[in-house]
Amino acid sequence: MARDYKPGGGDHLVSEKGLFKGLHNGMSIASKAMVAAFVVFTILNVEYAGKIYGGIRAWVEGALSWYYISSVIIILFACLFLMFSRFGSIRLGDDDAKPEFSRFSWFAMLFSASVSIGIMFFGVAEPLFYFDNSAGWGYPNNPFADAAGHTEMNEQRAVDAVRVTNFHWGLHGWAIYTLTGLALGYFAFRKKLPLTFRSALYPILGERIYGPAGHAVDLLAVFGTVFGIATSMGLGVNQMAHGMNVLFGIDPGTGTQVALVIIISIIATLSAVSGVGRGIKILSEWNIVLTIALILFFVIAGPTQWLAGFFLNATGDYVTQFLSMGFWTASAPGDVAWQGGWTIFYWGWWLSWAPFVGMFIARISKGRTIREFMFGAMLVPTTMAFIWISIFGGNALFFELNAEGGVGTAGLIDMVNSWNLGGTLFGTIDRLADGGTLAWVVSALTTFLLATWFITSSDSGTLVVTTILSMGNAHPPKMHRVIWGAAQGLVAAVLLMAGGLSALQTAAIAAALPISVLVVMMAWGVIKSLMEDPAAVSSAADSAPDGTALDGDLHA
Repeated sequence: MARDYKPGGGDHLVSEKGLFKGLHNGMSIASKAMVAAFVVFTILNVEYAGKIYGGIRAWVEGALSWYYISSVIIILFACLFLMFSRFGSIRLGDDDAKPEFSRFSWFAMLFSASVSIGIMFFGVAEPLFYFDNSAGWGYPNNPFADAAGHTEMNEQRAVDAVRVTNFHWGLHGWAIYTLTGLALGYFAFRKKLPLTFRSALYPILGERIYGPAGHAVDLLAVFGTVFGIATSMGLGVNQMAHGMNVLFGIDPGTGTQVALVIIISIIATLSAVSGVGRGIKILSEWNIVLTIALILFFVIAGPTQWLAGFFLNATGDYVTQFLSMGFWTASAPGDVAWQGGWTIFYWGWWLSWAPFVGMFIARISKGRTIREFMFGAMLVPTTMAFIWISIFGGNALFFELNAEGGVGTAGLIDMVNSWNLGGTLFGTIDRLADGGTLAWVVSALTTFLLATWFITSSDSGTLVVTTILSMGNAHPPKMHRVIWGAAQGLVAAVLLMAGGLSALQTAAIAAALPISVLVVMMAWGVIKSLMEDPAAVSSAADSAPDGTALDGDLHA
């Protein structure tokens, strides 16, 4: 029998007065205590905390790689099923609901709130790492290329490098965001449940989502959001600091990075207070305009014709091999280390961002059909990511392929091997512009773009956390947006002090562990509920030759 959904549930759990007016008292206190405990523990003994975080990461990578890989595969296939299923015409809202934002604004906010900072950080450095064949970090730079016999640093290995980068930024990751967003949007806008993580588990937990089990689910979502955003903040300010070094000669060390976290967090909090329709929307649209300008520079100043062919080759390789890459589980010690340091980190990072990005894209997607949502949220950002990686990473690879001193001597791979990942983008700009004023101007634009990506990611995360704690209120209390904007910046700062990139990666991987369980359960929950949806039943009946439902289990 179809489940009876009770609209508006959970309103009684929101405080009507006091310090936490508009929020759930217990979750607000518990979430702040959780973040405060982490910050205090780290600050009291930074070195010891760094060792603890390193140990956690090593354990997860060694013992649970298979689990992360399996979870992401399940999520991907659930998305592919929903994309082409009979449920595609069902709207995230009432049958006559209309989208709140134009498609351009929708796409701009989708991209700005997700992989923005990360793709600027890794878009050049990651292909260069996979192109190298020195195994300077104690494991193969690219086990996929090595297994194919492409061990020489030539154009084929460059294609392999971008294909593997695309794998980490492609459909597997976007499937995580898309499924989470679909589940949240479907239950909030169609079933009229609160716009919170717990609502997606209603088909499994029923009215228990309003009790301790539901509170625990939402607290895990807050945990994942805060630490996922902190990871990206840390990467963003690392690269911004290198931009400041190029522009003004400022030391790009931890002190500068922490100062940048504080400054940008203040701006991001002000944007979050202004809401989705103003600050976040305007900044997201400006991000797209500035990004297009930067892309045009890289295309025009670079080897344009070569880049076009390179994009087609790398994308074609990805299309034919992304499923086999997704199923690959390393067994040799070196391959295990590579997979843990790269693929497992990425799957953890995507999963830790699932509450944040899923909630946000659900919030901006009311009124769209499931099919439009699935295609838009999965394919459009993935295509944009592939274009970015092929253009930015492709330019860097072209310099290394055609270096005067021989392949691999252009100096960019040396930056990667010294783990100056954030500086590789600016190094590529310097070579494209041949130094001088133009290089300075483009570096300034890039640094500014990093700041705006940073802001849109942070302010979106702040809005999501406070939405969860307010039981789905689309306009949560502004005072608490300020508090959580500061909290996210504080977590990023202490992670930078406790081990930099390694600590940031640990936070993402650890936060993903409980989130992965919830996302897989959400896949089950949304498919189960869709099979009971009257619109799906009607669609199935209309498509049957005799007018009867095609699936006898629809009413089960």
